[in-house]
Amino acid sequence: MQCIQSAKKAQSVLGMVRRHFKEIDKDDFKIIYNTYVRPHLEYCEQAWKDKTCLEKVQRRATKIVKGLKKLPYETRLKRLGIYTLERRRLRGDLIETFKILTGKERIDFFKKFFELAYATSWLRGHSLKLYKPRCHTT
Repeated sequence: MQCIQSAKKAQSVLGMVRRHFKEIDKDDFKIIYNTYVRPHLEYCEQAWKDKTCLEKVQRRATKIVKGLKKLPYETRLKRLGIYTLERRRLRGDLIETFKILTGKERIDFFKKFFELAYATSWLRGHSLKLYKPRCHTT
């Protein structure tokens, strides 16, 4: 439900952008999209159950750029220099993990989130290797 509401709000903002700008080039699009549309999509990322409804908004948004309408979605993203919402979310998760492991966030990760690997001989000098327990079928 929250994803649908956020997608509708982002679509309405996108509609206003379309009505007020006849032509949008790449630079203007990035400024407008990052400022007005993307925050509505990222607000909903905590409850990401329906990824497709949010990604549809970005697909539609990239079509308003002059000269990119008929290109495939992945090509439009490359030319605009933006990523899919799923890739942005993964990147954010990786950055947050790095901050927790290096102590930039004041969180006791040993008890809550991660377990570091104990064997240091096969880590090639890397001290922040995470331990991933094996799962058993029994």
